[in-house]
Amino acid sequence: MGSARTYGANEALFRHGDPAGHVLLVVDGWVKITMTSSTGYEAILAIRGSGDVLGEVAVLDGRARSANVWTLGETKAVLLAAERFVGALHERPAIAIALVVHVADRLRRADNRRLEQAAHSATERLAAFLLRLAGQHGVAAPDGVEISVQLSQQEVAGAIGASREAVARGLRTLRERGVVITRRRKLVVIAPGALSAMASSVPFDAEEPC
Repeated sequence: MGSARTYGANEALFRHGDPAGHVLLVVDGWVKITMTSSTGYEAILAIRGSGDVLGEVAVLDGRARSANVWTLGETKAVLLAAERFVGALHERPAIAIALVVHVADRLRRADNRRLEQAAHSATERLAAFLLRLAGQHGVAAPDGVEISVQLSQQEVAGAIGASREAVARGLRTLRERGVVITRRRKLVVIAPGALSAMASSVPFDAEEPC
């Protein structure tokens, strides 16, 4: 029902406030969902990849886009016009039910993130976030598990609700303890057990989407 599209790196798929005329199904690649405060601070709400549907809430409630969506590299997706998407939900209720379950799961995860930010230190949140990234986006490397999603320190800070300086300090601690190796916009987890111990007080599932 949709049309295939290919997007380049760091390309805006949706912008906050735009009208919602379509949804996207990610076929390959990674995107970040963000919101930016009046002071310019960018918070990463989630990272999505292959199989994820983007923009369905705004299409369903008829409101403007509530967040920005940016590609993290070349991304392939299928674009489906709003009318065809809504029509498919009416014609195939199983799709609508699955979508409700998906949205409910995202709400639960959002509640867990708020608890994390209120109850745990930046280093603990960083450790939990890196474990999630390694669990969902990790690829085997000679020296450990390399996180395939390329994120800057500022983007990591926006994902865990911390400052860039706090993330830099946390990564330095992890490097000094031999837990991770950092390269330009790349990170390799070499001691997942130690990382897990640092995040032990944070309630999370390493396989849970970021």
